[in-house]
Amino acid sequence: MAAHDWSATPVGPVGSWPASLRFAVRTVLASRFPMVLTWGPQYLQFYNDAYAPFIGAKHPAIGEDIRVTLAEGWAALEGPVEHAMATCEASWLPRLPLLLERAGYREETYFTVSHAPAFGDDGQVAGMHAVCTEVTGEVLGERRQRLLHDLSTAGAVLGDEPAVLAALCEALATDPLDVPFAAVYLDDDGGRLRRAAVVGCPAERLPATLDDAARLPGQVPELGLVGGFWQDPVSDAVLLPLTASAGDERLGVLVTGVSPNRELDPEYRTFLELVAGQFVGALGNARAFEAERRRSESLAELDRAKTAFFSDVSHELRTPLTLLLGPISDVLADTAEPLPAGTRDQLTLAMRNGQRLQRLVNDLMDFASIEAGRANAVRVETDVAAFTAELAGVLRAAAERAGLRLAVDCPPLSRPAHVDPRMWEKIVLNLLSNAVKYTFVGTISVALRGQDDAVVLTVSDTGIGIPADELPLVFDRFHRVPGSLGRHREGTGIGLALVRELVGLHGGSVSVASEPGAGSTFTVSVPYGSPDAEGDAEHPAAPSEAARGTAEAWEQDVAPRQQPAAPEGTTTSVLVVDDNADMRTYLTRLLAPVWQVRTVANGEEALASIAEQRPDVVVTDVMMPRIDGFELLRRLRADETTRDVPVIMLTARAGQEAAVEGFAAGVDDYLAKPFQSAELIARVRVAIERATGRREAAALDVPTGPVTVPPVPRPDASVRTLVPASRPPAVAPPPAPAQVHYERWRFPATPQAIPALRRALRRLFATAGLDEDQAYDLLLAACEAATNAVEHAQDPTEPFVDVTAEVGGGRVEITVRDHGQWRERVPSMDRGRGSTLMSAFADISAVPSPAGTTVTIRVPRAGDTAPPA
Repeated sequence: MAAHDWSATPVGPVGSWPASLRFAVRTVLASRFPMVLTWGPQYLQFYNDAYAPFIGAKHPAIGEDIRVTLAEGWAALEGPVEHAMATCEASWLPRLPLLLERAGYREETYFTVSHAPAFGDDGQVAGMHAVCTEVTGEVLGERRQRLLHDLSTAGAVLGDEPAVLAALCEALATDPLDVPFAAVYLDDDGGRLRRAAVVGCPAERLPATLDDAARLPGQVPELGLVGGFWQDPVSDAVLLPLTASAGDERLGVLVTGVSPNRELDPEYRTFLELVAGQFVGALGNARAFEAERRRSESLAELDRAKTAFFSDVSHELRTPLTLLLGPISDVLADTAEPLPAGTRDQLTLAMRNGQRLQRLVNDLMDFASIEAGRANAVRVETDVAAFTAELAGVLRAAAERAGLRLAVDCPPLSRPAHVDPRMWEKIVLNLLSNAVKYTFVGTISVALRGQDDAVVLTVSDTGIGIPADELPLVFDRFHRVPGSLGRHREGTGIGLALVRELVGLHGGSVSVASEPGAGSTFTVSVPYGSPDAEGDAEHPAAPSEAARGTAEAWEQDVAPRQQPAAPEGTTTSVLVVDDNADMRTYLTRLLAPVWQVRTVANGEEALASIAEQRPDVVVTDVMMPRIDGFELLRRLRADETTRDVPVIMLTARAGQEAAVEGFAAGVDDYLAKPFQSAELIARVRVAIERATGRREAAALDVPTGPVTVPPVPRPDASVRTLVPASRPPAVAPPPAPAQVHYERWRFPATPQAIPALRRALRRLFATAGLDEDQAYDLLLAACEAATNAVEHAQDPTEPFVDVTAEVGGGRVEITVRDHGQWRERVPSMDRGRGSTLMSAFADISAVPSPAGTTVTIRVPRAGDTAPPA
């Protein structure tokens, strides 16, 4: 300012300046706040260093007319300046938008300005004194933050992908100054980009699909769009990939126009990247929501299909159940021709379990009807107190047999109550059955009270209780509290869920309060209601035959077990482990005529019984409370004293993969339910004979492998089918030597190799003179093992199956080896029960390794006179 030639300006040399101008200029120059002073009618400007950045490239403009320097923005400034000079009133203009061209383009800027008159020596207004500060960054930041907030809110609304994109674009449209236009292109399955949403631009101006999105920003000037605060042509755009993070799969790209009135500086680019991030998050949520919606629809469809299946199957089961239970009931009720005691017991057992199956079917039908919306409560006036007490009474005998006390407190109600008697019966019996199941000592209490507008039933017990985190789930279908102890009882898993639904049909509610170790209390509240039909006053509600059948079944389940008398002349003992009382009774009836039989209800009791007296064979169920069959087997095999006790597993899990699991765990034999009695007896007999042979061999200090035995008579045909006669009891070996026949083959790992293996083995067995029945059995076993090797070998290092066979030395040994990793079966691979039946006539071992699995089949040779190898 000092170097400026002021003599060439209207204010003249500095020495001629009036004192007022000198003092005003001194004030401006001394301030660190942006200030500008104009003097005289020419609006000559004086400003300080803090003001210089505001005019950018136009600096220096000292001594020039401010109306020229700020020509593009003077239209906004002229009025306030002249008003301040004319009226001597200072102006205050917060966030005044000004058009500046200080950086070579028409810039969007914002200033907070105050204009005040500047007085001369004569006290008259000689100019204008302005104090200003630029707030462009503050205004832009607030505006952009508001847009990001709106995008976040729009993206948080769950919906399908088009709806979410529409909401995001609607939010973008609220800030055309920062985003003049935008287009979303999403990746399709073919690797191209498809236009999904557009805002601020007619969609037809943009290509519907793109192979290379990088060319799109260069085409922006051709769109003919205007934008920014001063509505100038939009000529630039930014291409932003829609990717959550580096390395993630790209969803698409976001093309955003750049304001022509703002420079694309790092702050502006970061803002646009945050906009893209909002799109990424919203699209990710939309796709996750859509996937969850499809999953929910699939689950709902599966649920509907399951419900329809249960309904249809339940209806179909009723006919054969009727034709089973009807004749059995007629025979049991026929007094003209009394049945023998044994036959009556067997038919009573069949009748009781048939009725149990019928109750399960009825429960499924009830639940299916409720889910389909076809079930309605037909309420009639009922003496609910007396009916509830009578229902509790039918389970009194079962509770007392279980060592429990049943307390019933159901005084008469003060007003009539209306319920559906059959539904109320199921509510009460399900709650009571649940209490009996999970209560081992103490009391079960049933109480009924009338309140102002409802009947309240409470069923309390002193059982095991329910953990707090499981309480909200106890009324869900098929939910079972993990690790809970209870009396085993077959069911559909919908007992408490059915209670909730039936109570809901009455317009009531059910709740539970419980503490682990202290017991549970279930509370049912139903309104007194109004009748939907007239009740039968002469025949009040009473427990149905189904209710009495439930009570009888519980009596059998909780009755103390009685061990059967041992048959004369046998010291061989069988331990039966099953948590179903009727199954224990049935197995005892089959096995007790042949061997000594002891029964226990679970693996824990089995271990205690074995510790007292070691059995010759254990017949165990798989699914049991506390300790199941597999855990029992593991503990027996881990103990040196019980390692060689034969174990036969009975299970409802049919299929070869279940059998493989059992054999892999070390079981001696595996039998799926239902089974033939002759098959069970034969398998138990084989297991006992095998164990006896091992003990005799050990006592004679000879090798423990199978030995040659004389032929034995063929059993009846029903047993021969599954347990060949060629499996004889072991005896001491004779000393004569025998020729050994040995061959080795390699077959391709394909199903077509199995017939070739069968032919090769048949030739070897014929050459070795192997017994015809035993040859047939071994062909079945070897081909089944080879089939498993073909089907189970995954990623084999060699595409072959190696087979060796040796006949001689009093034994037959076949090995089958694959070269791959073990792969679990799927139902389509199931070829029947071949490997399940192998153990009935051969010793089977399977040794898996990273290099493959080797299955070895060993059996004593029938009729061989040579000693074992």
